[in-house]
Formats: sequence, C-alpha cells, structure tokens
Amino acid sequence: MTTTAIAISTMTPQQRADILRKVGRVANVMDSSLRVPFTSIRFGADTVVGLIPGVGDVVSLGVSVYALNAAYRLGASNAVMGKMLVNMAVDAGLGSVPLAGDLFDMFFKSNTRNLKLLLEHFGEDEKIES
Repeated sequence: MTTTAIAISTMTPQQRADILRKVGRVANVMDSSLRVPFTSIRFGADTVVGLIPGVGDVVSLGVSVYALNAAYRLGASNAVMGKMLVNMAVDAGLGSVPLAGDLFDMFFKSNTRNLKLLLEHFGEDEKIES
C-alpha cells in the first residue's frame, strides 16, 4: 500500500471536510471575494492578479494547483482531476489574453468549478462554509 493510499484510508470525515473547506476558501478568494460596485458581478484575486502581464496568470495557475493537490490527497478519481486540469488550462490559456482575458476571468471561475467537482465527487450535498 502506498503512502497516499494509507493517508486516504485513515482520513476521517472531519479531515476531509476541513480540506474541502480550505479549498472553498481559496476558491472564494480567487473567484468571487470582490464585487463590481452597484452590480451583482463578483470577481476575485484571479482577475486582479491577472492584470500583471505574464506573471499574474502564472501565479493564479499556481494557486489553482492547491485544489488539484487537495483532490489528489483526498483520493479523487482521475476523471475528476482531469476535468479540474481542463478548467485550469482554459482559465490559464484564455485568461492570459491581455484585457479580454481579464474580463474572461471575471466570468469563468475555474476554482469554483473545481470546488464543485470535488463536492459532487465526494457527495458533499451541503455547502462548505468558508
């Protein structure tokens, strides 16, 4: 049995919930912690950091890897992690287009999508509180 398999098999439901809660906090900060005044449009650090040419999108992608690592530690299926990678690639690829990519980042919330994939995969019906 590998170390990862041992860690997954001994993980308590509380530990799993804690990890999912942390992923939820990161998703909120990256995707929807800020609001355009007088609108219901929300965006996060992903959009703001993405304004820094070149570096911003790499930093955002690096933060997004946190959720992928959490999925691996939790024992998510390869299919779920593959979907997460696709979300990350779309966000990084289209988000890197100057200005248009930053607008795209406001509406394509890859971290929130990845959190939803994890919650569905692990049967978490309740919203994880941040």
